[in-house]
Amino acid sequence: MEPSVIIVLLILAVTVIMLVLDVVRIDIVAIGCMLALGWTGILTPQDMFSGFSSNAVIAMLSVMILGRGIARTGIMDEFSKFIIKKAGTRKRNLVGLLSISTGLLSGLIQNIGAAALFLPGIMQVSRRTKISPSSIIMPIGFAAILGGTLTMVGSGPLILVNDLLRNEGHEAYNLFSVTPVGIVLLFSGIGYFLLFGSKVLPKKEIGETGKSEQDKLIEKLNLPHNIKLLSIKTESSLIAKTTEEAGLWNIYNVNLLGVGKGNDVVYAPWRETKFEEGQTLAILGSAENIERFSKDFQLDDVSSSRYFSEDFNPNVSGFAEIIIPPDSELTGKSIREYSLRKRYAVEPVILFNKGERVDGDFSDVEIRPGDSLIVYGRWDKIKDLKESNHFVVLTGFDLDKKEKSKTWPAIACFAFAITLAMVGFPISMAFLTGALFMVFTRVLNIGEAYDAIEWKVVFLLAGLIPLGVAMQKTGTAMFLAESIMSVVIDLHPVFLVIMVGILSTVFSLFMSNVGAIVVLAPLVMSIAGIAGIDPRPLVLMAAVCAANSFILPTHQVNAFLMSSGGYRNTDYIKAGSGITILFLTITVFIFYFFII
Repeated sequence: MEPSVIIVLLILAVTVIMLVLDVVRIDIVAIGCMLALGWTGILTPQDMFSGFSSNAVIAMLSVMILGRGIARTGIMDEFSKFIIKKAGTRKRNLVGLLSISTGLLSGLIQNIGAAALFLPGIMQVSRRTKISPSSIIMPIGFAAILGGTLTMVGSGPLILVNDLLRNEGHEAYNLFSVTPVGIVLLFSGIGYFLLFGSKVLPKKEIGETGKSEQDKLIEKLNLPHNIKLLSIKTESSLIAKTTEEAGLWNIYNVNLLGVGKGNDVVYAPWRETKFEEGQTLAILGSAENIERFSKDFQLDDVSSSRYFSEDFNPNVSGFAEIIIPPDSELTGKSIREYSLRKRYAVEPVILFNKGERVDGDFSDVEIRPGDSLIVYGRWDKIKDLKESNHFVVLTGFDLDKKEKSKTWPAIACFAFAITLAMVGFPISMAFLTGALFMVFTRVLNIGEAYDAIEWKVVFLLAGLIPLGVAMQKTGTAMFLAESIMSVVIDLHPVFLVIMVGILSTVFSLFMSNVGAIVVLAPLVMSIAGIAGIDPRPLVLMAAVCAANSFILPTHQVNAFLMSSGGYRNTDYIKAGSGITILFLTITVFIFYFFII
């Protein structure tokens, strides 16, 4: 055995152990692997850093930018509403419908493109249904990978396999030759998570993957965060009363966040506004207080109708903590005198005055320098507070601007990128072109494009790609393949089929799936010739099994979704092991009994 092969095997073993133990961040492990290949002399500096210019990394950067541009327009907000309307709020229904949608699309536009397109919508669905992202992102990501086996253009290995076959004088496959296998794999994978998802997926609560500023503020101050929509009926005694006359603050200890009628919505309405029949009220408070208020005034709970409820989701509105500086106009005045609601359309919820917490009705309390207020309002209104010299806003927030006027340019850029990829241009070049057009058409500015990139994912892929280069350059990949194949060459053909599937699976975990098929295809053709088996289906099977990358987040799709789901390597090992075995079993069965 050559010394270079031994060194690569040692680096591979250490990398695998570090990835499995999950004691160091995965991107740091990848960088360490890359540097080890350089310091040991296995790769030149140019080869060592080749991952940063690889097609996979450029494609990853590009789809992140394209995904951000699509999300910016609000398209996926509408998608999430449609999904919730069709599937309800049951996690099983949501996972099933989202997985089918993503999987079918990935058969046409490459799985990483489908994942990028659907991720904003998936996150919106998670926020609206209060279901943790960790319990729905992984199944949908796996569905995107499985969907790549639906057609011969769904993944890199399947696109490449026809060229490899033609080079050896064999007939190429048509676009849908692999579709029967892909359909079985996709729906089996979806079924696996529908049946066993609760057992194999990480059990993380909302916010456990990284609590937002809102979560922290609500927990720290024990803020009410229960919002109900109540409708005023004809017989309601609330009609013609004002907020103060109804005793919302001092009797019921609830806050009125907004009033809607028809298409008109007034946020944090003025205290002298009189209630009318047919209005819908957005009430903030404890469940008990809201229930008492609703019962006393004969109001209907219409929260399930979602009438203007979108204005009170975390993307649009929330709590903010503000400090009153000495030179503020509010200093020495009360909330009533200053008319805070009329000026800024925010609802004061809590006041900290002289170090003491004041709940309920504090409309006439004199505001002093250094007092702090907790208000609830739309982020665009809180932005107005922040830009004023009279308030210091302590709560961080992202103003989720939806540029609906950019919807068609964003769709056109994404569709153009997909079209370029489908007609034969490299996916990296096609998607980077689409990303650049997003900047040209001002869907995003260049700063927002850079902010869209998840650099942890970039270094993960760029660090591990040189390992695949080293395995090919030193002959390590061929050594492993030949060593394993020598064991099964004289056995029953079914063992040969099983070994091809296992080899392709293992190789795709530690090198690009395209690299795996490039290494395996010539070897599989030779072995098939010796065994007297048609090499075409065996090579096709190797290309299909190159998508069997679920145990570690080294596949582009898994790496792309890892941060959004808050996953660790052990989460992939736990959830991906069953899918990997199921994938191999189905593939071996179909190819051995129906194709080979």
